[in-house]
Amino acid sequence: MSTPEIMTAFSTGLAAINLDEDAPTRRGPEAERLKRASATIYDLAVERASGHELWNWGMHDQEVADEVERLLPGFGRFGTDGFSEQLYFQALRGVPAEFAEHAGRTVLEVGCGPGEGLNFLSRLLPETRFIGLDLSERAVRRANALLSRGDQLRFVHGDAEQLPFDDGAVDLVINVESSHTYPDLGRFLQEVARVLRPGGHFTHIDVFTRQRSAHFQRLATSTAGLEPVHEVDLSEQVRAAIRRRMAPDSHFHRALARERMSPLARRIAAHSRTVMFGGVFAGYRPDRTIRLLHRLGVVPWMRGLPMRSYRQHVAVRR
Repeated sequence: MSTPEIMTAFSTGLAAINLDEDAPTRRGPEAERLKRASATIYDLAVERASGHELWNWGMHDQEVADEVERLLPGFGRFGTDGFSEQLYFQALRGVPAEFAEHAGRTVLEVGCGPGEGLNFLSRLLPETRFIGLDLSERAVRRANALLSRGDQLRFVHGDAEQLPFDDGAVDLVINVESSHTYPDLGRFLQEVARVLRPGGHFTHIDVFTRQRSAHFQRLATSTAGLEPVHEVDLSEQVRAAIRRRMAPDSHFHRALARERMSPLARRIAAHSRTVMFGGVFAGYRPDRTIRLLHRLGVVPWMRGLPMRSYRQHVAVRR
């Protein structure tokens, strides 16, 4: 498929699974098209990545930031703005266990992308084994080339709906800002329950449309072996991070200014990345230049899906 065809397949597939009231699950050829499009888009994103600035929409909560600062002083001063790290820390922080209890355990992240989030967590827990899995082969190759460290941190290629691990193989499953692209969310949750050992936890963070949230809630209470522990609405903390990134003097804009491109190209890049990393969710509206370029057919509007909330769900394997 050409790039426009890939983008169309991806956006159409996402709309189908996130906006359908009655039948959000997709299987067969339709699901495979979405997965192929998703993998290709993330392959391209990895190839074009210039650094480690943004891994996800991020969150900002001063209490969380202070906790991370005590553990890793200066974590948000060198190469990132610290908001993506806070979100990953929240994924771990939400699990009902002390940090010391993770020593010697195996943690699996499904949808790890280029691996920066898992690499960050591995610095917090050096005695824990981490495995990252992603549908993008290029993301996995990049992560293994740049970040892997023997048994402590490694990355594998795989499908969230068909995890390549034995039953009860891991102690904790992490899933951050990824599952809204899965055609069969129920199959994913079944796989999570299968690979978790009894007593192990699942910590899930994602952005939701109204329809997808209702679908997730139904599955969360009906997936055999998984028992919900608690749910946290992170919407305001996520919006706070996005708004800080949108500020003119932010790390995001300073990093963009260092890229070699024309002023107009930089403006377009800022628009597209702002939308991609949650700008609309936080109230972003394109300026007059971008609106004019859209009317001329130069820049897509990129409104995205009508996301209502950003939430964390934690469950235990019984």
